[in-house]
Parts: sequence; C-alpha cells; structure tokens
Amino acid sequence: MGKPEGRAELSEDDLLRLSMGGNEEAFLVLYRRHQGPVFRFALHMSGNQEIAEEVTQEVFLTMLSGARQYVAQQGSLQGYLIGVARNQVRRQLRRFRATAIAADAGSEPRDEAGERLLDELNREQECGALRAAILSLPSNYREAIVLCDLEGLDYEQAAAQLNCAVGTVRSRLHRARAILQAKLSRKWGREECPA
Repeated sequence: MGKPEGRAELSEDDLLRLSMGGNEEAFLVLYRRHQGPVFRFALHMSGNQEIAEEVTQEVFLTMLSGARQYVAQQGSLQGYLIGVARNQVRRQLRRFRATAIAADAGSEPRDEAGERLLDELNREQECGALRAAILSLPSNYREAIVLCDLEGLDYEQAAAQLNCAVGTVRSRLHRARAILQAKLSRKWGREECPA
C-alpha cells in the first residue's frame, strides 16, 4: 500500500483520514481528484484567476484542518469542498469590493497594481459579455449555471453540492438562463457571443 497506485484505490474517507494524519501521498491523491472542479468553480464564480487560486488553496487547507466537519453521510467530499469554495469566494469578493470602494473613496487615481489587476480580469474572460452576465447574476442563480452548464453536473449532483432540492436547482437554472438570454440579446440582438 506504499505505492501511489495503491493510495488511489482507497476510499475518500480513508484518504482523508490518512491526509489528516500527515500522509502527503494520500493528500496528493485527494488534491488531484478534486482540485480541478474546485478551481473551475471558484474561477467561474469570481471571474478572477488569482482569487480562484487562493480559494483553491484555502479549500484544501480547510480540508486538512477542518476535515472533522465533513460528514460522509451528508454528501460527497467534492460537495463539501465546493461548499467551502463557495464560502471562500464570497469572502474574497467582499474583500475585493471593499478594497475597490476604499480606493475610489480616497479620490486618488488607482495605482499601477490595481490597473494591472483590472487588465488581467479583462484578459482572462473567455467570452467577455457572457462572463460579465454570469457574474452579474445573483449568487444562487450563478451557482446553478456554474455547476450545471459550465461544470456539467446533472440536477441531482448540483442539488447535493448546493444542499437544496432538485426542483430548486431546476428553477434557479431556468431563471438564470432566462436572465442571461435577456442580457445577451440586449447586447448583441440575435448575434452569437463573440469568441
């Protein structure tokens, strides 16, 4: 069981227990399994790669330090990690907005680092108007769009990760799509989103 392949076949509960005990190999297996979905969720929710990277790091630190908060009977480990990411993204966005408000209130021009951050945000957008429209959605609608349309989860999986009913996911997704369609049709008429 000392081989990396052996660790990959252990259950997530066993890997989590080993990780909490300091086993780096077990932690790496869990990290490789869940890092991608956590990062993509954070990126889609924040629109910022730096925030997504920081959130991903915080999620896995929380997993190690707060793994006792995870209860396997209440859902999957990935669902727990997405929930932690959800809270971390909200904290990061509040900090980002507070910093932006403070910078604007000081009536001083934005510093060069602030300008670079805004430029980076613009460059990172795969489809500027669509990303902006998604980011402007209320968080409960945005979460449904990110999980179902961008991450490809089915309604049941999204409901488990959001800790709500399947009907709630369907309703939020339907409403979010309608809002996005209205926003984008106002911007481009009937044109497709530019690549």
